[in-house]
Amino acid sequence: MENQTELYTLVLSGLSDLPSLQLLCSGVLLVYLMTLTGNLIIVLLICTDSHLQTTMYFFLGNLACLDMGYSTVTTPRMLFDFMHKKKLISIQDCITQIYLFLFLQLQNYPYWQ
Repeated sequence: MENQTELYTLVLSGLSDLPSLQLLCSGVLLVYLMTLTGNLIIVLLICTDSHLQTTMYFFLGNLACLDMGYSTVTTPRMLFDFMHKKKLISIQDCITQIYLFLFLQLQNYPYWQ
């Protein structure tokens, strides 16, 4: 009886091994951290200031939360793949990332007709 274990992975072949990619990674990381910081400041200001408790700022806070979600679903995995030689992603990780991205997309359209 032999081992019947199968490993299902996807190869991310579009990512290059260029040395200049390290500079790109640091730039992407910087933009990601600035995005999270800016959106978190927006959400905290809206929650703490009573003058910003109007409908317009509610939707602005909602968009800031969605932007943080979109960035957090995609950017860390992209940076991880940029840094490693093997550019593989398991089927489960890929499905999870797609599910979370589509879940956030559905939050933009809460009312179906």
